[in-house]
Amino acid sequence: MVALLNLPGLNSKNLLYIPIIHLMASKNLTGFNHKSKIKMKNIKYNFLLILFCFLGVFSLQAQHKTIEEVYGKAIGEKVQNFTAMDAEGDTFNLKTALKEGPVVLLFYRGQWCPVCNHHLSQLQENLDLIKSKGAKVIAVSPEKQENLQKTKSLTGADFTLLYDEDYKISEDFDVAFVPKEQLIELYNTRLEADLENAHSDNSKRIPVPATFIIDQNGKVVWRQFDRDYKKRASAEEIMEALENNLKK
Repeated sequence: MVALLNLPGLNSKNLLYIPIIHLMASKNLTGFNHKSKIKMKNIKYNFLLILFCFLGVFSLQAQHKTIEEVYGKAIGEKVQNFTAMDAEGDTFNLKTALKEGPVVLLFYRGQWCPVCNHHLSQLQENLDLIKSKGAKVIAVSPEKQENLQKTKSLTGADFTLLYDEDYKISEDFDVAFVPKEQLIELYNTRLEADLENAHSDNSKRIPVPATFIIDQNGKVVWRQFDRDYKKRASAEEIMEALENNLKK
C-alpha cells in the first residue's frame, strides 16, 4: 500500500480504488453463498485490472525522455525513410524527396510557439536562397493537420509542414521529450498549446527545435541542436552549411 501511494501521477480519484482493492484482497468470503462469492471475485478482478492499467500508463510515461536525455541524431548517421501527412493532407516521402536534392529538416514545437513562428517566418524570407542551393525545406511538428494550417497562416510558410504522428520522426532523430509539469502548465494556459489534444497522444511531448541537413545518400551532414529553444539555425547558417557540406 505504501509503495502504491508513492507512485507518481496517482490523483485523488485513483487513490480511491486502492483501499477498496486492499479490502477485497483481504476479505474472507466465508459465509457468502456461491453467487455472492462469484460476484465478489468478479468485482475484485475488475478493480485489480483497473489498477494494472494505471500502472501500465505510469510505466509508459516513465519511458518518455526528459530534455536532458535527448541528444539529437549525430552527423554521419543514416536517416530512416519516413512518410508523413503535410498541411494539405498529402503524403510526404523522404526517400522520394531526396531523389530531387538534399533536405533541410527542422523541428518546431507548434503554432502556439512565438519563437517557432518567428523562426519559420525568417526561413520563408530566405527560402529562395536556400532553394538555390538545391535543397528542400521540411518542417516537422507533433501537431495535427489543422494546426499545421494555422502555422502556415501565421508564418506565411511556403515550404512543407509535416504532422509527426505518434512522434515517429522526432523519436528517430532523438529530439522528442516531455517538458516539466510547470512548463506544460505555462504552455497550455498562457500560450494555449493544448498539448494533450493537439497531438496524436496525451504524452505532451514536444521536440527540441533542431535542424538537420540530410544529403542525397540519406545521411546527416550538418546539424544545429541546442536544448535552449531560443537558439535556432539561421538561414545564413543553413546556406553556409549547404555550401560547405554538399560540395561535389
